[in-house]
Amino acid sequence: MTVTPSPPGTHVTLAEEVALLSLDDESGAARERQSAGWAVAGGILLELVMAERVAVADGRLSITDTTPTGVPLLDKRLELLITWAKRGGKRRVTDWLTKDQSKAVSATVESLCARGLVVEERRKALGIFPLRRYPEADGTVERELRARLAAVVLEGAEPDVRTSGLVALLQGAKLYGLAFPDLPKKTVEPRMTEIASGQWAGDSLREAIRNMQAAMVAITATVVVTTMT
Repeated sequence: MTVTPSPPGTHVTLAEEVALLSLDDESGAARERQSAGWAVAGGILLELVMAERVAVADGRLSITDTTPTGVPLLDKRLELLITWAKRGGKRRVTDWLTKDQSKAVSATVESLCARGLVVEERRKALGIFPLRRYPEADGTVERELRARLAAVVLEGAEPDVRTSGLVALLQGAKLYGLAFPDLPKKTVEPRMTEIASGQWAGDSLREAIRNMQAAMVAITATVVVTTMT
C-alpha cells in the first residue's frame, strides 16, 4: 500500500500539518508549544528545500533559487531568508530556526485561519491578559492527516516523500504524543525513526533532514539548560 500525495498546489504545507496536530480541536490551545514551534519552522524550511529554493548542508543554509513557489506562507519566509542570507556570516540552520520560530508559527496559524481550518478566538485570561486560541473549524484535513500517519506508522504503508518529511519533523522534535495521543511512545517511535532515516529521498533532502533534526535537538537542549540555570 502506498499513500498518495495531494495534487500539486492543493496540499496543506508541512508546517500547517504540524500546527494542526498541535492545536487542540476544541479549546484551540497549542500543545507542546515549544517543540511544535521548532517543527513548524523546520517544516517551512524543509518545504523550501523540497521546492529547490534552499539547500542545507553541514548545518548551514544557502539560497539556490529566489523564484517564488506560489505558496504565500512559503514565499514570505523565502523573502526573509534571502534578506537574512545576504547579510553574510555562517548562516547556520540553528540561527535561522531560532530567529524565525515565533514568526513562522504566527504566519502558519494565520494561514490555517485563511484556509478556514481553524478560527481565531480572542479572550482575556483573568479578565486582564489578552489570549488567543484557535479551535478547529473544519476537521477534514486533520482527519485525513491522522489517517495518513496511522497508515504509514501503524499499518506499514509505504509513505510518499511529503508524509516521510512530516514524520521526520515529528520524530526530530519528539512529538510522538501529538501524532498519536492515545498510544505510548514505545509503540510508534521505532517505526517513525525508521521512516525518518529511510531511503525515501535523495541525498540532498536526507542531508537537510539530518541537519534540521540536529538543529532542533541542539536548540531544545540549549533552552532546557537556560531554563534550569
